[in-house]
Amino acid sequence: MKLSILIPVYNEENTILEVLKRLDSVSIKDFTKEIIVIDDGSSDKTPDKILNSEFNKSIKYIKHQINKGKGTAIHSGIKAASGHYVLIQDADLEYNPKDINTLLEPIRNNESKVVYGTRLNRWPNLKKDEKTFQFLVHYLGNRFLSLLTTILYGQWITDMETGYKLFPKSALKKFNLKAKGFDFEPEITSKLLKRGYKIKEVSINTNPRGYNEGKKLNTIRDGILALLSLLKYRFID
Repeated sequence: MKLSILIPVYNEENTILEVLKRLDSVSIKDFTKEIIVIDDGSSDKTPDKILNSEFNKSIKYIKHQINKGKGTAIHSGIKAASGHYVLIQDADLEYNPKDINTLLEPIRNNESKVVYGTRLNRWPNLKKDEKTFQFLVHYLGNRFLSLLTTILYGQWITDMETGYKLFPKSALKKFNLKAKGFDFEPEITSKLLKRGYKIKEVSINTNPRGYNEGKKLNTIRDGILALLSLLKYRFID
């Protein structure tokens, strides 16, 4: 089978080549890799670094002339994907491609068709990940949104907002994705669960980056948007 790995990227000149290097080095059992980079209107050196790299000929490259949002970038990647399964890979170094085999294990064992990599199947780590107030709020907000997902859709979820989402491309034929930004996460989760897909969560290790390092998620703004999206998609498409 083929796995399409979608990398939405916006102004990640410092990390994109390392992400591509790590993906290139990962051997994935039972799957061939298709790597699709969607440059969402980067204004830094990200495009030059990608196009002039050793990986240029082994990836599909899609360029948005203006920044349209993560959701729109993923939509473009899905349209270009030819794999049986689709995986979202952020362009920073928070998620480690070595965990891809862990994500695929439930697929190989026929346990589930949808797998999420959870960062939050644990108590807050006040000495590391949640040592700052901002990241503690981020953790608590994620747990609240995941609990709300559980209540609304009837399946226990610990990390609805995870960037590591793995799902069959065939599932996307059953619904129309509309989200343009970070609200992609609650939208696809809502629609997968409403269509009867069970989400299998597997624990992953992450290396969260700070806002001074380029983190783009706005905890309050995007959290409210996620909340409204979960409520909206529970009752409408």
